[in-house]
Amino acid sequence: MIEKKIYLIRHCKATGQEPLAELTNEGREKALELVSILEKLHVDHIISSPYKRALQTVEPFSESKGIPITIDENLQERVLSADPMEDWLEQLEKTFIERDLTFSGGESSNDALIRIRKVLEEVFEKKQMQHVGIVSHGNILSLLINHYDSTFGFAGWQQMKNPDIFVLEKVKGVIYINKMDH
Repeated sequence: MIEKKIYLIRHCKATGQEPLAELTNEGREKALELVSILEKLHVDHIISSPYKRALQTVEPFSESKGIPITIDENLQERVLSADPMEDWLEQLEKTFIERDLTFSGGESSNDALIRIRKVLEEVFEKKQMQHVGIVSHGNILSLLINHYDSTFGFAGWQQMKNPDIFVLEKVKGVIYINKMDH
């Protein structure tokens, strides 16, 4: 018997990476398409990153179903470094292997994972939450997915789309995670 389903949703396509970056026109269209998908999944709770692109991804569904969005700071994207890095992609790949690697003003993979796992632990504790949509960002979501599926690493992150949905199911105390086709 499935105890809980958590839908990990990567935000739709955005204009940039900064916290106030908005969805592109394509991203807005995809956010509207998510409404019927999330309805079919019977999502009854929404928790989102405070970043504008994450909120805009789930607002059409929230408004359509009258489900409030709970904002959780722990879902904001991981900052790799506060300083610009020309080789940021190579450095990001290293952080999938060297989990405690930290750059100036940045957050290690392990620290980001601890942060997002707090959100999941709270959801698991709340019995009334059965079908939860969690809206966040590619890098931090990929760290969480990797925690449950060690085969999902840097290459998995590179293949993620905007939006993308992964379902995390807890069955008899065991957690399974799978990518959804949508």
